[in-house]
Amino acid sequence: MHKILLIAVIFSALAATSGCVYRANIAQGNLIEQEDLDQVEIGMTRNQVRFLLGTPMIDDPFHQGRWDYVYYLKVGRKDATFKRWISIFFEEDVVSDIRKDQELDPGL
Repeated sequence: MHKILLIAVIFSALAATSGCVYRANIAQGNLIEQEDLDQVEIGMTRNQVRFLLGTPMIDDPFHQGRWDYVYYLKVGRKDATFKRWISIFFEEDVVSDIRKDQELDPGL
């Protein structure tokens, strides 16, 4: 009798948890800390920027004067997403412009 009750409890527990599928957080791109980004200044070299922020996510051979750092985070089952896009422009291998927190271009 105890075995039947134990089996019934186990099957009930399994049936109750079968609808609870775990969904992992999906993170893509370069996670850049704000304190690192704040250190990037006009006039820095490419090597200095790479040391602070890492290798750019997008290094377009057709636009060699631009580095793009893109970060996207989708949190499990929630509709919450975090998106960040930072573009760093170079002229003569030094930073000439920094554009922070742009809207993601769906065509990219």
